[in-house]
Amino acid sequence: MSNNFISILTAAIQTKNPKPNSKTVVDALLTAEKTNHQNKQKYEFNQLIGSWRLHFITGTKNSRQKFGNFIGAGFYLPPFIQININYSPQENSQAQTEIKGKVENQVKFGLVELSVTGPIKFLSKKNILAFDFIHLSLSILGKKAYQTDMRSGTKSEADFYTTNIKQQAFFSYFLVTEEFIAARGRGGGLALWKKNSY
Repeated sequence: MSNNFISILTAAIQTKNPKPNSKTVVDALLTAEKTNHQNKQKYEFNQLIGSWRLHFITGTKNSRQKFGNFIGAGFYLPPFIQININYSPQENSQAQTEIKGKVENQVKFGLVELSVTGPIKFLSKKNILAFDFIHLSLSILGKKAYQTDMRSGTKSEADFYTTNIKQQAFFSYFLVTEEFIAARGRGGGLALWKKNSY
């Protein structure tokens, strides 16, 4: 497949059809991951800052074992469901080996929006971004209807920065471009996001 994986993944994030089939997209993601490991390509946190819409996922190892026939090799998210992940930097985060920031994950379905937010830390040497969701809010028609802290809220955020990354949820990014980003999660699943325009 060589460097053809870039054109395949670019086609996968387009709104027009037909798109590459699921197996082709998974093969392209695996090739991109292998290429990154071979070239030891490193990315900067500022390349991830912004809003990204989830387009394609494979599920975790556990979910593929439980729902293998349903998930298959992987699948495109339907257009009526929007899942966006937003990364922003934290002020006064000067450490070079571990950069701090904030994450917001939004799920929009019709008139309802569910949002979870929390802290992140980015390990530039490994292209790993660890995260934790500690606040939840629900909006209907753009108006906040409910909000709550999760797992002790701000206390959980303070603990997050001192916890070993092996005990945290994380994404290992293996391809970052201006148009899209791709990563493998701690559970083994692959994901592909497209940059939202402003």
